[in-house]
Amino acid sequence: MGKLAKPDREIALGGPVSRTAFVRVCGLAAVVVTAASCTSTGAEPLNPELAPRDTVQTTAKPTRQDLTNEVSLTGKVTMNPLFGIVAPVAGQVRYWDVAEPTATPTRPTRIATVWLDGKPNNVDVPAGSTFGGRLVDDRATVTAGMPIASAKYAGYGIVAEIDGEQAYRIADAAQGTVQAQIKNGPGPFPCTLLGTIAALPVGTVPAPPPDLPEPDTDATGANTPAPPPRQEPEPNTSSEPTGLRLVCTAPADVKLINGAAATLELVTASAQNALVVPVEAVAGGQGKGKVDVVGADGTRVTTDVQLGLTDGKVVEVKSGLTGEETLAVPGPNLPPGEAAGQVEPSAGRK
Repeated sequence: MGKLAKPDREIALGGPVSRTAFVRVCGLAAVVVTAASCTSTGAEPLNPELAPRDTVQTTAKPTRQDLTNEVSLTGKVTMNPLFGIVAPVAGQVRYWDVAEPTATPTRPTRIATVWLDGKPNNVDVPAGSTFGGRLVDDRATVTAGMPIASAKYAGYGIVAEIDGEQAYRIADAAQGTVQAQIKNGPGPFPCTLLGTIAALPVGTVPAPPPDLPEPDTDATGANTPAPPPRQEPEPNTSSEPTGLRLVCTAPADVKLINGAAATLELVTASAQNALVVPVEAVAGGQGKGKVDVVGADGTRVTTDVQLGLTDGKVVEVKSGLTGEETLAVPGPNLPPGEAAGQVEPSAGRK
């Protein structure tokens, strides 16, 4: 018989090896090759880097536009609404005796005079309205714009109840008209403002002086004791207190229904061709603010500005910018204020 051929059992690492070892070595090589094939193709992907801190991502430039500040109020049609009459100047108020009207007055009714530096300043209830009551004592010292009397409008008016925040926004609104819209009814139409928006206390009218009876005489001519004077009732409350409210009247040709809902649009201020910036670019408020001006090299410089009107999207800049600047959006972060009573530590204090 011929000799069987020897199996190839040697490898270059030297020495004979078993078939099992050969399989293990080959399997390890396969694993190494597979791993290499997964990691050796191309460069590893890099995670996107974040922009450095304080890097400006968004900017905006000032623009010019007409700006109007409006306040929207919800009201309703009311019969014979009550409104306030204010003192025209600071001084001492002297009330007049006002007769009970027999019809709706067609002319203003004189109700008081405010004396200042020896000069009288008359206070009248407008035509179409009647005197409601006194809101302060006679000869009281009052300030300009203080409600001193209530009046009642004869007919339909539109009344909108307001809160304290709205009161300060509309306190300096131009007197004249607002725009009114009756829900599912007529409008918009101009609505003429009446009186003041201040809350009114109870209004009273003084009672007339008591009538003293004439003394009686008997047949002998001697005076008989007079009966006790008639007790007059306390002054009647002629007007109830009110909260902050705005009252206006519609033109005569507008049909109104008592209790109908209405919306009032009041323009509190306006500016023509105003320099404006986005509200997001400004920090602060109430007339003063700060913006970050972005330079050509990307640096930011915080600048003080004087603010004006705003419509919620843009805000007027009255001073502090020329209009050529580039502003960072959002604006600067204002540092938090110190807590009440906090004391800055002194140098060297332990």
